[in-house]
Amino acid sequence: FSFRLFPLREHGMNWRAKPLSCQEIQAFRKSKEVMDRFIRAYKLMLGFYGINLVSEGTGELERAENWRERFENLNRFSHNNLRITRILKCLGEMGYEDYQVHLVKFFLTETLVKETLPNVKRSALDYFLFTVRSKEKRRELVHYAWQHFRPQSSFVWGPRDKLQKYR
Repeated sequence: FSFRLFPLREHGMNWRAKPLSCQEIQAFRKSKEVMDRFIRAYKLMLGFYGINLVSEGTGELERAENWRERFENLNRFSHNNLRITRILKCLGEMGYEDYQVHLVKFFLTETLVKETLPNVKRSALDYFLFTVRSKEKRRELVHYAWQHFRPQSSFVWGPRDKLQKYR
């Protein structure tokens, strides 16, 4: 039996880890202890990436004090992108869709607006964006990405005509 910090209903890189069943997810979500541990694990991983959870109520995030050295690590080692994708999917499974939105927007802002994480940009656009469960929130994030992507004519993550008319 292999334990996963951010379990999913699909196989990951650890072939010994058994995917979660829908019943297990429901049991986890009903357990205050499990959900408290889940948030602690999320905060721990955010800290590793140089990010602070500002509000447990909303999922709002900010850069941590040590963000420069942690972002250097994120830029150097692309395996972190797989872990972030897994965390995002798990947030959705555990009912933290708002947390998903904040984490994806954080990475879109850092990659496209502040340009601090150039080596995370493709993962943010190709994978992180599409983990967001809410279709409406995902559309908002795609639009946000399109607004900040340069050159805008090379943006391939949504239909240009719809992006121009959005809102």
